Amino acid sequence: MKVIDWLRPGIKVKRWVLFGIMGVLFILFGLVEAVQRLIYNNYYKAFWIMLNLMGIFAIYISITQGMKSIIALINKGYLNVRLDSSKLESLIYEKRLLVKGPKIVVIGGGTGLSTMLRGLKYYTSNITAIVTVADDGGGSGDLREDLGILPPGDIRNCILALADTEPLMEELLQYRFTDGRLKNQSFGNLFLAAMDGISSNFEEAVQKMSSVLAVTGKVLPVTLDNMILKARLKDGSIIQGESAIPKVAFKRGMPIDHISIEPENAKPLEEALKAIEEADAIIFGPGSLYTSIIPNLLVKDIAHEVKNSGALKLYISNIMTQPGETDGYSVSDHVKAIYDHIHGEILDFVIVNSGKLDPDLEERYRTEGSEIVAKDENKLKKMDIGIIEGDFIKVQNGYIRHDAEKLASILVETIMEKKLFLDRKKIIEYFYLSERLKQNKKVREK
Repeated sequence: MKVIDWLRPGIKVKRWVLFGIMGVLFILFGLVEAVQRLIYNNYYKAFWIMLNLMGIFAIYISITQGMKSIIALINKGYLNVRLDSSKLESLIYEKRLLVKGPKIVVIGGGTGLSTMLRGLKYYTSNITAIVTVADDGGGSGDLREDLGILPPGDIRNCILALADTEPLMEELLQYRFTDGRLKNQSFGNLFLAAMDGISSNFEEAVQKMSSVLAVTGKVLPVTLDNMILKARLKDGSIIQGESAIPKVAFKRGMPIDHISIEPENAKPLEEALKAIEEADAIIFGPGSLYTSIIPNLLVKDIAHEVKNSGALKLYISNIMTQPGETDGYSVSDHVKAIYDHIHGEILDFVIVNSGKLDPDLEERYRTEGSEIVAKDENKLKKMDIGIIEGDFIKVQNGYIRHDAEKLASILVETIMEKKLFLDRKKIIEYFYLSERLKQNKKVREK
């Protein structure tokens, strides 16, 4: 940027420079007056103190606002400032000032959560995934019943999503046996079950597996208690078991009224509570509303800690409704269900999909009882929730999924602008993420 460009109107830098100069003049005037004046009464002392305070305040405002204006110019490309990410990482490590990115806590379970983690780990190593342990179906349910351990499936997927492993190792851990007594069982589940056998508890087993696979961040079960999920339908009937709830509700054509857990006072991990307290951002989803997201918030003190956290709170809405769980739900219906269960309002923004589906794929989903989740912006605005839209659709093996890279990018941009940009202590994280976003954009364009 040339010198003459700084004189052009609209860059919002000159005003703060002039404001800072005014502050310096206030202080200089006060010093000159103090030296030349021989008699000091109380009125003069008060005037002198006020003059200096005004000068200090003016300098402070000019510096902070001037920095924000310059950062905005850099972010828009008017100023060419580049940070060498490898050198920055070395600086972060050596000085122990910060980690690679903001502190992000993600809460949920299922395929959607692990998909999002694959994208987020590119921007920060300071991720804590708090994962539900209510699963009682498939291979996880079998191990839960046979060995008495917590269901490992969702935990395994999150560990692999954050792991720095070779493709062959990931393929091995995701491999499912097709015959014999181990039929439908995942090798990764067995690996975690074996680790549980040589550990004092399931939390330690997860930590050991994470260490072996060089996981970026942390994966934590929301509780170590044997949590069972129950659903009350609109007709008052009760369904027990995470895997049975959507099936029975869909078969009866009866919507879910309320979800509860046993034991009601299930104790959360202290590390999970601490991560929520220290988070820059807390992200819910994507995942099944009643069987992956809400159960975590029902664990003792989790919802309370989320409410009290100063973090930016974001909910990622599902792209499609889920038969037996969210039939006919709009985005605001998802949010309302969360609020009703925790008896409070916690969200700052919702991330919603604006992309279009292939008509044939949309029709196939419709025949299976699933449709696109409606955005209903007016209701969301009345709930005082910001809306962030993007095309996040990715079709994988014939199924609709969130695009991990696009979703991570929009999440990081939101955290940057709505949280880090407003915190002077987070300025290095802001620059770091800005550079990573530029790099990622170039990679996607190639």
